[in-house]
Amino acid sequence: MSFLRRRKGKAASDSEPPSPPIGDESEKEKEPQTQKGQQQKQNHKKNGGEKPHKWSCVDSCCWFIGFICSIWWLLLFLYNAMPASFPQYVTEAITGPMTDPPGVKLRKEGLTAKHPVVFVPGIVTGGLELWEGHGCADGLFRKRLWGGTFGELYKRPLCWVEHMSLDNETGLDPPGVRVRPVSGLVAADYFAPGYFVWAVLIANLARIGYEEKTMYMASYDWRISFQNTEVRDQTLSRIKSNIELMVATNGGNKVVVIPHSMGVLYFLHFMKWVEAPGPMGGGGGSDWCAKHIKAVMNIGGPFLGVPKAIAGIFSMEARDIAVARAFAPGVLDKDVFGLQTLQHMMRMTRTWDATMSMIPKGGDTIWGGLDWSPEGYCNCSAKKVKNNDTNGAVEKIVNYGRIVSFGKDVAEADSSKIEMIDFRDAVKGNYLANATQCDVWTEYHEMGVGGVKAVADYKVYTAGSILDLFHFVAPKLMARGDNHFSYGIADNLDDPKYEHYKYWSNPLETKLPNAPDMEIYSMYGVGIPTERAYVYKLTPSAECYIPFQIDTSAEGGSEDPCLKGGIFSTDGDETVPVLSAGFMCAKGWRGKTRFNPAGIPTYIREYDHAPPANLLEGRGTQSGAHVDIMGNFALIEDVLRVAAGATGEELGGDKVHSDIFKWSERINLDL
Repeated sequence: MSFLRRRKGKAASDSEPPSPPIGDESEKEKEPQTQKGQQQKQNHKKNGGEKPHKWSCVDSCCWFIGFICSIWWLLLFLYNAMPASFPQYVTEAITGPMTDPPGVKLRKEGLTAKHPVVFVPGIVTGGLELWEGHGCADGLFRKRLWGGTFGELYKRPLCWVEHMSLDNETGLDPPGVRVRPVSGLVAADYFAPGYFVWAVLIANLARIGYEEKTMYMASYDWRISFQNTEVRDQTLSRIKSNIELMVATNGGNKVVVIPHSMGVLYFLHFMKWVEAPGPMGGGGGSDWCAKHIKAVMNIGGPFLGVPKAIAGIFSMEARDIAVARAFAPGVLDKDVFGLQTLQHMMRMTRTWDATMSMIPKGGDTIWGGLDWSPEGYCNCSAKKVKNNDTNGAVEKIVNYGRIVSFGKDVAEADSSKIEMIDFRDAVKGNYLANATQCDVWTEYHEMGVGGVKAVADYKVYTAGSILDLFHFVAPKLMARGDNHFSYGIADNLDDPKYEHYKYWSNPLETKLPNAPDMEIYSMYGVGIPTERAYVYKLTPSAECYIPFQIDTSAEGGSEDPCLKGGIFSTDGDETVPVLSAGFMCAKGWRGKTRFNPAGIPTYIREYDHAPPANLLEGRGTQSGAHVDIMGNFALIEDVLRVAAGATGEELGGDKVHSDIFKWSERINLDL
């Protein structure tokens, strides 16, 4: 019954407080909220009406950038505030007392400048600048496209490739583009900021009294063929005029010429050009070199070419590129993200005729055949075993003559077991899949599947068959190259055909000048594994691809340490094998030969590679690497002594660490 109520006890009613009315409870809850809101409004007014700021990811990034910038400016301030001798003090505290640079050492001995010096840079080390270009190159007038910071390569890569490429038919400038070599010593003193080429040698020459009027950088456009540097830029004529001026203004003292890398071949071409009658030559007469040149000190000279040039033309690879291509093939050579990096580089470099000057010369006679090579066997450790201590050294017969082999088994098999199907008459066709859709054209797109298969079925290529291979896979490149370079061995150097300029950069098809008082040096590094032969494989078929690549899975292991990552190595300076750098001075030009009828004295100066002991030494002062050797103190001292008047005999004659004389004797060349 609803009207009945249960009466509570008094104790219970006393223990429980009376419940407040519902309306009172809601008002009490609202009071603190109202007070909180009023407080927020007051704070909002005090802050000028701005909302309180919450910490975000952007704040963290800005704080981090500010922190890094502050640290950078602090370090920069400390670097500029510290004494100039502090870095040297730290280095000496770690490595011991530093030796004097060669220039300082020789100045203390009383040596001073005597003979003017001419530098001839090699491939890629000379700067190139833009004088005329297309619309995409606005603002780049006389800015470096090659050398320096390479900023335009990152900002507008396709525009950069377009302007660095030459005409595929003529090998000269494409319409509307003019790229020219930088002039002066700055053309090749540094390749990039902090990466010296000639700078250390120039600085040491300055310490014994040289200055810009007694030093000349014979810069040239290293992309075009040697004779075309004269046709387009009159570079050879400028070199001739500058040498004549330097001799005339320095008391009749002859010049000392110092070519590096491909510059060695370029100056070899110059010595023939300057004495040849016009219009093909410079008209200086047969005694011009005898009157104007004291010595030619070749550094890292690829006299007989380099196998690296084969890999570069064939697949746009070298050791480092092959490894990167194996790890990330989609990034480098397939149309992923539209990059096609290797294709762009191949299209560009195949217009550079000068690269063909470094294709191996002399064929199988020099480089070996299917079953032999001059090196025979080689200790492939990084350092040469000394004092006849062969403990731990691995020596194995290597078929270096097989410069390109399709498969490791082919590289090592007996030649009688290799089935070689001739590719020369193979029919090209059946274009690669969707090749017409490729943004980047290479001559591989015209070979078709049949042509690619024919190349691989031939199995193995020696120096003699490499030329046929290139005529098959790159006919336009070789059509231009055949007009400017030759790679054989002359039967009769008195044949009038060898008066043509295409033979002048091949030491096996030309004579040295009639200058018996001139000296020729071959100076190069040894003790570094250098590319000599390659194991190739077919690339999986794809659109717009390069069908061949170095097989980086081919490893020799402990039984054959010369084979690593698909590349057989031999002794050299990491770029030029000893055989190419040393053979001509060891045998081809040694004494009176048909290649050196005047008997010009030749000397070999090898520099055993010693890497820098720590980071404070930079690139080292005892390096034998192809470019780093330009900072080798022993080499610089040799150059300075000759420039100051010393002869090869006064330097001590030959200085040899390799087996170049032994290897040269194995080459059966008619002298």
